Amino acid sequence: MASDSTSASKGPGRPSSSTSELFGGLYARGGVAEAVSDAAWLRAMLDVEAALARACGHAELAERIAAQALDPAELGRAAADSASPVVPLARALRERVGEEVHAGATSQDVLDTALMLVAHRSLEVVLADAGGAADAAAALAEAHRETPMMARTLLQRALPSSFGLKAAGWTSGIDEAADWLRGVRERALAVQMGGPVGHRDPEVAAAVARELGLAAPVLPWHTVRVRPAALATGLGALCGVLGKVARDVTLLAQGEVAEAREGVEGRGDSSAMGHKRNPVAAVSVLACTRRAPGLVATVLAGMEQEHERAAGAWQAEAGTFTELLRLTGSAAAWARDLLEHLEVDAARLRAAAGEDPDLGAAPQLVERALAAHRDHSEAR
Repeated sequence: MASDSTSASKGPGRPSSSTSELFGGLYARGGVAEAVSDAAWLRAMLDVEAALARACGHAELAERIAAQALDPAELGRAAADSASPVVPLARALRERVGEEVHAGATSQDVLDTALMLVAHRSLEVVLADAGGAADAAAALAEAHRETPMMARTLLQRALPSSFGLKAAGWTSGIDEAADWLRGVRERALAVQMGGPVGHRDPEVAAAVARELGLAAPVLPWHTVRVRPAALATGLGALCGVLGKVARDVTLLAQGEVAEAREGVEGRGDSSAMGHKRNPVAAVSVLACTRRAPGLVATVLAGMEQEHERAAGAWQAEAGTFTELLRLTGSAAAWARDLLEHLEVDAARLRAAAGEDPDLGAAPQLVERALAAHRDHSEAR
């Protein structure tokens, strides 16, 4: 039941209306910002309510629910009286389409399932950009498998290696993190439909899961937050890998090193020093990924919950995941841009590596990484 408004991208450089217009170009690049907007969350909650109605045998009611146009800002203001936007949503739907709405569900059931649905839709965009970044890194590895460079350990000159091996490491890291998230998307994003204390007939959850394309859990997970934790840590891992790539590029792009640079014309000008060319895409990746660990920690800290429903812990997740998904998506979009436009100075790399450098098994390792990447690409 996804609407166009939840899936359409505003383009790589336009911020979503759900985040700061001033900083959106940095923190909301790509399509994920739209997929976690207020409109997307509302669409997900309506889809959950409609799926529940259909699971309970009310197909016509489901269609009426799905067709409702409500104001997210108004629901947000009303949520102050109940600590959840689902309570005013259910009230508005009952007034508009009938008392059968929300039958047997709790506000947490709807919000948890909406979170899973928002994440499922958002990860499609995140994984597409992460895949594009991995493809670009693989192309660099292929082109430079035998381009010698001086490897560095503890930021000091170490032994000769190849730039292709460095790029192959980027490729493998992104692929591994994306595989983790793909597994989360396929198996961990499950409906929540346990009712007030978690003992509702599991067939209801199974029917809602079929309607929404989500997993059906063995038991309700009201206060067992392994699924949100898996999502958060997967997003954090992808941010970590993308941050590593961006950090390497900032070091390679230093003026006294100058072994690589971003090749987007007109980007990177300094407001004070005309001679500088700043690595804007790499810096933007890092600006996003630096914020991720604290958000992941918030989700993990919320795993300790009381009895059958927590007071405050699960309520902290929706906003946290909105930001974490947005930042991860922005980082992936920026990393794709970075790697697709990265220019490598092969002559400078060779000069720094010295005469007739021994590359060891670097070319063979690059080929192993490229073969694995081809397998990853086919599995997407």
